[in-house]
Parts: sequence; structure tokens; C-alpha cells
Amino acid sequence: MTQEQDDFIRVTNPAEIEALLDGLIQPGGASLLLDKPDGAPLPVVVMEQCSAESLRLDITAVREISVELKRGLGFRLLGQVNGKMVRTPQLKALEVDSAGGRVICLGEYPSYLEELQRRESFRARLRLGMEAGAILRSLGDDRPAVQGDLKDLSQEGCQLELPLSAATLLAETALFEIELCFPNGTRFAVQGSSRHKVADANRQTLRVGFHFEARTAEQERKLWFFVREIERETSRYGEEADVGRLPSTLFQSQSAAAPTVGRRNLLEYPTPMARRLARVAGYLDAQLLELQQGDMVDSVQLSRHADLLLMLAEEDIEALLFATRCLGREPWLVRHGLGVAVHALALVDGSSVPREVRKALAASAMLHDLGKALLPPALLAAASFGPAEYQQLKEHVPRLRQRLARCQWLSPSIVRAIVNGTNERLDGSGYPAGIEGSELPELARMSAVVDVVDAMRRDRVDRPAWRIDSVYRHLLKSPEQFDPSWVKRYVQRFGLRPVGSLVRFSGGAMAWIQRLDQQGKPFQVQLTERIEPPGDALGEVLRGDVTVRLGDMVEEIPVST
Repeated sequence: MTQEQDDFIRVTNPAEIEALLDGLIQPGGASLLLDKPDGAPLPVVVMEQCSAESLRLDITAVREISVELKRGLGFRLLGQVNGKMVRTPQLKALEVDSAGGRVICLGEYPSYLEELQRRESFRARLRLGMEAGAILRSLGDDRPAVQGDLKDLSQEGCQLELPLSAATLLAETALFEIELCFPNGTRFAVQGSSRHKVADANRQTLRVGFHFEARTAEQERKLWFFVREIERETSRYGEEADVGRLPSTLFQSQSAAAPTVGRRNLLEYPTPMARRLARVAGYLDAQLLELQQGDMVDSVQLSRHADLLLMLAEEDIEALLFATRCLGREPWLVRHGLGVAVHALALVDGSSVPREVRKALAASAMLHDLGKALLPPALLAAASFGPAEYQQLKEHVPRLRQRLARCQWLSPSIVRAIVNGTNERLDGSGYPAGIEGSELPELARMSAVVDVVDAMRRDRVDRPAWRIDSVYRHLLKSPEQFDPSWVKRYVQRFGLRPVGSLVRFSGGAMAWIQRLDQQGKPFQVQLTERIEPPGDALGEVLRGDVTVRLGDMVEEIPVST
């Protein structure tokens, strides 16, 4: 008989067990996996089976494990039989002997075996926080390699996320070398051919499926080990998380540094702070995709990246403000969320607001609009909303709130103020609840102002980005909707030429404002010749009284960032 267990079928029929074990009795037919956190498949030869009694194993190639086996350390046998992956439950050594230069282990006989179901189609998906890079090389020529991220893996192939610029290489190359790079330093190379491609213009990425070609038996064993370890790490998350399970060593980085291989590793950023902020953007991008696939907001990852954002703000808030304008290749919802979070942190007085409050504020602001990714794409692309569309738009708030259920460290009052309250208005015309006046908490009033300023300074389907002075006039003329005291505080804090503004000077030069002095005048600017988001083509950095060299500021130039 058989019994399904997770992604395996349990085999308990004695005749079937015997037949499967017979399939492992051949050189290279099986591997041994010790029951330890850093275990990896080891070469072993299954010599014979004594039905329902014991297994005779040759462990000469890994004789160093004999001491651990004698002490009672458990192990599994892994292998392939008739194209299916087979594994035993945990077994123990009954006896370990050396004779004639060979080391022989007499092991327990398994009471059942497990077969991986749907082996060819089963894919282990990397969850949020599980980063593994990939390097794609063309075989047969010297084309530059492309770096990307591993998204899922099976015995037969994998899915990679690559930069959109990889399209040319994929179109002109038939066979690739795919090198997978795990955080603990493990690397694995296999040949593969591309099978399907899906472009995401908003994220400027390609999702590409590859089929592995010409795999050796050793590659098959390693692939199954990687699939198993991904599933092991994944089991520590989700609705029924196995929190007691030790983490997979594959995903234990040897250092706290960012991964050295991955799609974002090759992107150029105009400042070191922008590159560091890109790590938070990468998390939000991945969390956005996780939400679209039906998952909850990951509490641990949210906490970790809120801490990182707060640390960056405490280190250099002006450099961080400028960095929010340098993420042009990220999805709009990610750019907007970070823009709101950073400007809200800059507006809140860190000396009088407890750190845990600022952390919850940053986390809630980063996420506040991600629920829109759960709405129909056509709705978000609409140039105008009728009553039905507006009603549908409101749904993004409760949908996100449902996905925050596991984030118990987040203050409920701050979540209500930021996630629920950002889209509310003083006159009750906002959503989702139409709360008005004194019922709106201070943080909701503040976040409404910050949200609108950031949104209006970016392109939208129905209009281009606004100049900052036009945004201020709109807010000042709408005291029935926006708290005038918070509008005034925003203007006083960021000024008429905020950090992150592109300005034209009377001498004709254009420059990005990166720092202001105590009087709100530009103290540091970086020259540019392009009206586009800050990138790797920026020019000279000027500090001090920049007007001596460039002349007076003439106008701000709106840029879609």
C-alpha cells in the first residue's frame, strides 16, 4: 500500500520496498545523508539487503563517518529508481567493521520508503528571505555572463529572474551553462536550454524557465539535495511553519554582507546610500510578488528591513532622501512606499519619538500601498475612475491588513494610522472608512500629507509629475482635506527645493540637490545633462555656495522617479 506524505508517496508494502532497494544496489545508485545540520550527500554502495532485517553498506569512500555511526548518529539513504527519487526514513547502524581494507556498515532495514511524486514537474520555490544567485553563460562563445536570481528548482530544470537586458543573449544562444550560487558558498554548474520567457516591463525583468541537459548521476544527486534543502528551508515558513526545524546550511551566509551574485548586484547606483537602499527595495519587490502568490507578509523580513531603513535614516537622512529618487528600475509601488517611509522618518522628530514607534512607522509606510498589487492590473492602469472602480480601489487596504496578521510586533495603532489612515481625509471624503476630523490620529494626518506629496511628484497614468511648488499650493488650498499644521511642517522641513529635486540654474546647468544648509539653500549638488532619474551618468559634485559657480536657481524640473 502507499500513503501520501507532503510531496512524497510513502511505500509500506514489503515487496515494493524490496524491489526499490534492489534498484539502489549498484555503484552510484545511492547516497548517504547524515542526520546533522551541515549534512550533504555522501557516496555509499548498497551491497545487499537481508529482507526485513538489515542493509549491508560499503562506506569505504567516507570511512571518517564510521565513528559517528558507531555512536548512534542517524542517516538516510537517497537514490533514484526508475526515474523517481527514493529515500529511507532515519536509520541507525547496527554494526560497523573494517575488513580487507573495506569499511562495512550493517544498517537497520527501513520499515517504509518514500518516493517523490511528480518528480519531473515538482519545483521547490524559494521563499522570501531565501536568496540564491545564478550566473548564466553562453556555451561556445565569449559573450558576457548575465547574473540573476534563482526562483525555483526541480530535478529537470529551474526558473531564473534575469535583467531585461538578457533578452538578446537568450535570443541568440541555444545552450547555456547555469551556475547556481548559494549563500553558504556552495556553487553548482549544469547545462541548460531556455524553454519559456515572461517579461515584466514594470520590474524590468525576465522570468525564464530552463531545462537541464546532459545531467550526470552526480549532478542528479546534488540537484535532489538542493531541492530537498530548499523544501527544508521553506518548511520553516508558511501557515504551518516547522519553527523547530534547523535552518538549511545552504542559506546560512558566511558573512553579513549582501549576496555577491544576483540580478541587482550588477545594477549601477549613483551613490553608496542608493545601493544600500536598493537592498530594502529588493525586499519590498520580493514581498510584493509573495503577496500576489497568496502569501502573508513575512514578519521576520519586515522587521529586519525596517531596522535597516531606520539605521540608514539615523546614519545620514539627507543621503537617504536623495537615494529615494535613485530607484528608477524598481516597481512604482516599491518606490512610492520607500519615498513615503523615508520622508515620514525625516518629518518625525527622532529625539522625542521612541525608536520602536519610528520602526513601526517605517514598516507600515513601506507596505501601505502594496495591497494594490492584489487588485486587477487593468484597474491600476486606468486613467480615470468611476464609482465602481473607486469602490474596487478601496479594497487594497483591507486586503493588505489581512496579510499583516503574523506581524504581531507591529503596533496595531500605528498600522491603523498609516495603512488605514493614509488615504483618509479630514472632510470624510477618503477611504476605506470615510473617517473625518478629530477621529483621525496625528500619524494618519501626517502620512496623508507625505503620501500625496510623494505621489504627485511621480508620473501617474493620468498626468505627469508635478513641481513641488504646485504640490504645496494644492495642499495649502485644501485645508478641508489635509491638516494645515502638517502641511506647514512639511514645507518648513523640506523647503521649496527639497533634497532630490532636479534644478536648473541661471547659468544654464542642471543639477540634483543632494544636501541643504541650515537656511534651506543647496549645499551639495551633482551636475547632470539628462532629465531622467539619477543614474550612473551623473557629473561633478559641487559643495558649498554652489550659486557662485552656477548662478541662482531658476526652476525645478519635474522628473518621473
